[in-house]
Amino acid sequence: MKFTNQFSVLLQTFFSQRLTNEMNASVHTKASYSYTFQQLLAYAKKKLKKTASQLKLEDLDYKFICGFLSFLVTERGLKPQSLNVRITAIKSFFHYIEPHMPEYSDLISKVLSIKGKKPNSQLMDYLDDKEVVALLKAPNQQTWLGSRDHCLIAVAIQTGLRLSELVSLRWRDISLSEHAYVYCLGKGRKERNTMVGEQVSKILHAWSKKVSSSPSDIVFPTIEGNQMSSDTVQYLVKKYITIAAKSSPSLKNKKISPHKLRHTAAMRLLNGGAGLAGIALWLGHESFKTTYKYLNASVELKEKIMESVSPLKTKTSRFHPEEKLRNFLKKICSLNKEGKSN
Repeated sequence: MKFTNQFSVLLQTFFSQRLTNEMNASVHTKASYSYTFQQLLAYAKKKLKKTASQLKLEDLDYKFICGFLSFLVTERGLKPQSLNVRITAIKSFFHYIEPHMPEYSDLISKVLSIKGKKPNSQLMDYLDDKEVVALLKAPNQQTWLGSRDHCLIAVAIQTGLRLSELVSLRWRDISLSEHAYVYCLGKGRKERNTMVGEQVSKILHAWSKKVSSSPSDIVFPTIEGNQMSSDTVQYLVKKYITIAAKSSPSLKNKKISPHKLRHTAAMRLLNGGAGLAGIALWLGHESFKTTYKYLNASVELKEKIMESVSPLKTKTSRFHPEEKLRNFLKKICSLNKEGKSN
């Protein structure tokens, strides 16, 4: 394949060839990268007065990329962690074209030398046992949506699945046998089985009676039967945290997102006596470095390691019935937002 310096062509090849065919990247990853380049195109149009089809590779030099990243921080208020996601996407693109375009080696090497920003050192937010109980009580289980959301939250806290893993779960991925577990294909295409306790197994079993649960069906669908979007789950968690805060005021001082439920799962394991290796295996971490952060966050661990993870104290209630490139990127991003619903 012949490479050109036309940025729009290179970028589409990067998504279709590198991310899709070679890396088999997840929908979530492709949507995240797509959003990064949509922002970059908007910045280029403003600063360079060029549309996507007019951009050449030489336009995206070290100075331009640094300006774009600075814009994201000063004008958009991006925090280090979010900025690093953008840097990763950009560097992934330049890594892809590097061996094919030696004439641009100097430009590419300078862009690849851009370093990520060190996140602020602060303790992570997670839910303690009382807050977990309050959150699980928040959904109205007398409704179909409330039953779904109660089950989703219970599974998230028990398993620590990533948001992308959670919304893509299908019934064929779940075994409700004596040793119940959830199967998922996680980050880096790594497979893992995560055990679920007796109480969560019962919640899943009860939910399976209220929804279409053929092997290929989504476990937590929208009313229309589609996969929930990440934005929808973000909204739901925020809504239920607000409700739960009425009975558990400490939640008002915490910023809880779906990813913080994953942190909660990790902290429950840690405070229950699980070692870092076990937690890394449970969560599907590629490196122990990711797992170390939980040590400093655990107040309970510094006092005493509990003998076992305390069970979820909850019951299931009875149910009563512009242009080509921009469009290309938006289409990729939309795959991660299908089925947005309350």
